[in-house]
Amino acid sequence: MRDDTVVAYLDGNSLGRPLVASVDRVSEFMTAQWGGRLIRGWSGGAVGEEGWLDLGQRIGDDLGRVVLGAAPGQTTIGDSTTVLLYKLVRAAVELRPGRTELVIDRDNFPTDRYVLEGIAAERGLTVRWVETDAAAGVTAEALAEHLSLSTALVVLSHVSYRSGFLADVHALTTLTHDAGALIVWDLCHSAGVVATELDACGVDFAVGCTYKYLNGGPGSPAFAYVRAEHLADFRQPIQGWLGSARPFEMGQGYEPAKGIRRLLSGTPPVIGMLAMRDMIALIESVGIDAVRAKSVALTEHAIALVDALLPDAGLASPRDPARRGSHITIDHDGFEAVMPELWRRGIIPDFRRPNGIRLGLSPLSTSFAEVSLGVAAIAELVAVTPAA
Repeated sequence: MRDDTVVAYLDGNSLGRPLVASVDRVSEFMTAQWGGRLIRGWSGGAVGEEGWLDLGQRIGDDLGRVVLGAAPGQTTIGDSTTVLLYKLVRAAVELRPGRTELVIDRDNFPTDRYVLEGIAAERGLTVRWVETDAAAGVTAEALAEHLSLSTALVVLSHVSYRSGFLADVHALTTLTHDAGALIVWDLCHSAGVVATELDACGVDFAVGCTYKYLNGGPGSPAFAYVRAEHLADFRQPIQGWLGSARPFEMGQGYEPAKGIRRLLSGTPPVIGMLAMRDMIALIESVGIDAVRAKSVALTEHAIALVDALLPDAGLASPRDPARRGSHITIDHDGFEAVMPELWRRGIIPDFRRPNGIRLGLSPLSTSFAEVSLGVAAIAELVAVTPAA
């Protein structure tokens, strides 16, 4: 078997597969849009992807409508998750002057923790750490212990990157607001597979990547949401030309643009935005509820197979599907040793230290047969491969 032959792709929560429509879209853009219209494409006036300067806001509105439960004018695409998270956190801190504490859980994704630690050092703030069960996530009870009149901001993940724990956005957002603080939700592992009602839940800010379940491709730019009521006072720290009120006047002094465009800094990453349009359209065509139903069915199928074929492995994810995203993690001391052979066979999960295989099941492209084949191969190899 060739090393590049994939028979079971179980890592859609790290990098989604390309859609056929996206291959066509990017190719057409290269030849007809960029290759034909050249610089004229920035200003629009024709069909296709023209009007490149506003593309991030247009895709952001589509994403908000289809996936995020967000009204127009609150979501945009641009920068990496890390940069957008930095912008949101810094701006949120400035909206709560006099408050000195940032709250985050120790099991959150490293980027989120590192960004908060850096901003705390910059601004002379204190990070308060929520301790959680590694196989679960942040509960209302755990968060409440860390909230006070000193809390400026809480940063949480909707779905935990390792365990797959699905947090209660409404309850935790309400609890945060009751303390007078703001909240940023990281949607990297939920956007596209779990319905997220940002407006209805009163969420202040959210950020997420687009190369997982939104199938934007390697390194595709992230999205950010700023609740409408915060936009007038929102002052992000990376003041670039495109986020200014009149970018083409090239004037002295920075005045932020009105609305969500003030979140921008530099030139939009146009090519990186193209592929996600097709997945957003696909999700809209089938409905996010149907996507979620398939996700639950896939993870239930995977857990049943693990219970039957890998009885010595530990499930490091919630068994209750209402508390689980679209991936599960199973732990076993022999997993690291079998990963090279799995990949050689074209069975592609990923490994999360210290001893976890993560099965990322993308509902619109992962089959039940792939899950069955993948778990069976893991069980076969663990039985015959000594642990490292």
